[in-house]
Amino acid sequence: MTTDSVDSLNDLAAKVDDEFSPHRESDEFKTISLVIDSSNSGQSTLIVHVDGKEAESLADEVEDFLTGWDAHTQREYHSETDIRVLASLD
Repeated sequence: MTTDSVDSLNDLAAKVDDEFSPHRESDEFKTISLVIDSSNSGQSTLIVHVDGKEAESLADEVEDFLTGWDAHTQREYHSETDIRVLASLD
């Protein structure tokens, strides 16, 4: 990826926001939403919610980007147009 490092989920969320900003700048519904869930004791999780007609291919791009920053990922499928990519750091 680059020589930059990601020290926290906040850093990773900022990088996702920068990389996928065209999907987040709409005045209407945003295709990508970001949330950091700290409710699980011990480890926080970055949740990238991907919604829309192109959710599968966009989730692929998001997942590739996250793994490029050494994040561990998994997906939750809520429907064909509603996918969440979960990311955690060691």
